[in-house]
Amino acid sequence: MGVPQISNRSEQSSNRSEPARYRGRSARNRTESRSPSDRPAWSRRGILAALGAVPAVALTGCSGSADASEGSGASATAAASTKAKARTATPTVSVTPADGTKKADFTSPVEVTVADGTLSSVKVTGNDGSTLAGSFNDARTRWTSTRNPYSGAKYTVTATPRGAGAQTTSFVTKSPGETFVGYFTPEANSTSGVGMPVSLNFTRAVKDRAAVEKAITVTAEPAVEVVGHWFSDTRLDFRPEEYWAAGTKVTLSLRLKDVEGTDGVYGTQSKDVTFHIGRRQVSTVDLAKKTMTVERDGSTLATYPVSGGDADHTTWSGIMVVSERFKQTRMESSTVGLGDEYDIPDVPHAQRLTTSGTFIHGNYWASTSVFGSSNTSHGCIGLHDAKGADDSSVPGYKFYASSMLGDVVIVKNSGERTVDPANGLNGWNLSWADWKAGSAL
Repeated sequence: MGVPQISNRSEQSSNRSEPARYRGRSARNRTESRSPSDRPAWSRRGILAALGAVPAVALTGCSGSADASEGSGASATAAASTKAKARTATPTVSVTPADGTKKADFTSPVEVTVADGTLSSVKVTGNDGSTLAGSFNDARTRWTSTRNPYSGAKYTVTATPRGAGAQTTSFVTKSPGETFVGYFTPEANSTSGVGMPVSLNFTRAVKDRAAVEKAITVTAEPAVEVVGHWFSDTRLDFRPEEYWAAGTKVTLSLRLKDVEGTDGVYGTQSKDVTFHIGRRQVSTVDLAKKTMTVERDGSTLATYPVSGGDADHTTWSGIMVVSERFKQTRMESSTVGLGDEYDIPDVPHAQRLTTSGTFIHGNYWASTSVFGSSNTSHGCIGLHDAKGADDSSVPGYKFYASSMLGDVVIVKNSGERTVDPANGLNGWNLSWADWKAGSAL
């Protein structure tokens, strides 16, 4: 069974450790020189033990040192332990805002993280059925929403770690203490003339104009560049460089909800509003000639005799836009700072051109001969009309019937300076460069 071979190994090993006086002798002589009692007694168990000891010595020799051998063993043990923990660790999901929060902050994004694992999917659903989009980091250990949650809403977060079951939490965001809205012109689904800007008036003064303007976009079909212009901290208008093209579809997109317009004051609107541009009508009033020429889609529709403001009450010059229309309305001089000079309860076919009180309207109380020959008004532009506003044969009736909100009326040769662009919807009096300079973006 090879016992003699193992015995020879043992003898050779002993030969290496013997004193030099024995070297050179044969194994037989060395053995014979010993007494029987000095010879090793090799049992079968001893032989097997010796066989087992040889590999251990070989491993030590390969490692380079005893310490290195022990270190390798420790590293292997630690690695095995880590792998074992990885196999047995349960992924732990954390959500911000925390589960059950009743007044969560709405000015920060939702964040989901996982420890001891990776995220397979995350879904954040609002109580209105909408979802909150987001993105993972490269390691898929963190998910962050692309926008903040809305105020005053309940959200449910369903996070699924890879290889584990879904975990669900929920929270409710707080409502803002103070809010603002923007009242817009024109009305939704309306049709306006080519001069109609998109005008917003805010219920609270806006401090962070850039944030508010960024949350509002106006787009046109066919496409054209549309830019905002701040007339004050409560008014923002949008227009293209030139009048809108006839037939344009205009969309106002408001994303003001939870936008901080000023310290602690947040917007509430998130909606899209669409309106349309009708035919192109531009009327030019020449107060030197005392006539008004109405052009429709590039052709002359009509020419009417008019009367403008007298020398003491000159009419504004410049580009003006029809912002209000009344079949009949009351006009009092006291409302425009002229004392008690007039009070007419039933002015027919009145169309507002400025906030300060300039109208183009019918006039039944002046002689017919005035129109086309004299400027006698307190600043308005008058056309011959009939009391009661029902006579379709007179110029006042005809012009009113042909007009709509947003139509352009240009006044020249009035003897007055150009109207302030903020006085009504009259931003067309600004050059395109000046208009764009009024944007906060």
